[in-house]
Amino acid sequence: MIRNTATSSLRSPLPGSFYRDEDLFHRVKEEIFLPFWQFAYGPEPRLKALQTRPFTLLADYLDEPMLHTCDAEGVEHLFANVCSHRGTLLVQKAGSCRHIVCPYHGRRFSLEGQCQSQPGLGAVADFPRAEDHLHRPETASWGGLTFARVLPGISFEDWISPLLERVGFLPLETLVHMPERSHTYKVKANWALYVENYLEGLHIPFVHPALREALDLSAYPVETKGHTVLQIGLAKENQPAFDLPAGHPDQGKRIYAWYFWLFPNLMLNFYPWGLSLNLVLPVSPTKTRIQFFTYRFEGQEGGPHTHALHDTELEDESVVESVQKGVRSSLYKPGRLVPAWEDGVLHFHRLLVRHLGL
Repeated sequence: MIRNTATSSLRSPLPGSFYRDEDLFHRVKEEIFLPFWQFAYGPEPRLKALQTRPFTLLADYLDEPMLHTCDAEGVEHLFANVCSHRGTLLVQKAGSCRHIVCPYHGRRFSLEGQCQSQPGLGAVADFPRAEDHLHRPETASWGGLTFARVLPGISFEDWISPLLERVGFLPLETLVHMPERSHTYKVKANWALYVENYLEGLHIPFVHPALREALDLSAYPVETKGHTVLQIGLAKENQPAFDLPAGHPDQGKRIYAWYFWLFPNLMLNFYPWGLSLNLVLPVSPTKTRIQFFTYRFEGQEGGPHTHALHDTELEDESVVESVQKGVRSSLYKPGRLVPAWEDGVLHFHRLLVRHLGL
């Protein structure tokens, strides 16, 4: 357990106990994952009128049952997939319908989430009340991506705003899902170790030979702001780069990619061809699931080679799983982080310490 760690004085990695402590693992769920924004779904699947789609928000960790609906007017909604009467799961599989009927006691809801009737209740003056309607998580949309938050916390605008000055000019509304380049991986390591690996470029020359050839590692800018970390990948002369608009903060640089991390578990990697979205899903203190969603800008040629993305992911998994084994050692004592290169890791640790009150 970590105790009395002053956020401002934190200069070294977290102790090895953080990555195996069961109590901390569950505290992170309650105090960080539930009140922070989570990726719910992207530009696809989009529902047609009078359709419903159940899914689970962060399965195996938050395990929040959700229901995505589209009403007769074509307006999409997101609710808890839970009956307001006795808590039954309402919809088991995607399909078409004009209203939602609870399979347990027959309570009926509109696709807008309004409770319409309850068999056996009769004529009750105060029915339905506000608590009888389907309960909604707080939701927000940006660039065709939909996010949800279960408990109150930081506003969506504050959370997402650091991205706007860099990628606001991109045609995010044209993103098209590439299912053949979207995959799920299982990693035998704590979710935070996977995040830490993403947040630093110091390992690239030693772990990723393909990236080493594409990136100009003589400079690797890292910016920390609010609940985000930005790593800027500079392209070598023979690599594709963004065509930046006038007045852009990176004007004059050849940008290979912007690698954004949003606290606690979302990576948005912007390339000239599109977006690679990586979602980190904790399973246990020593197991994590990683979901990769790949989107291409409509009309944009090129994109990632599936084997290259796969190889890079396996390279990352190998070193992260090695670290998970290493931090179990009773002799492990964390050393100082490397300035500039590991500023993103330090920012992540400070956010963890702050939000957990450690």
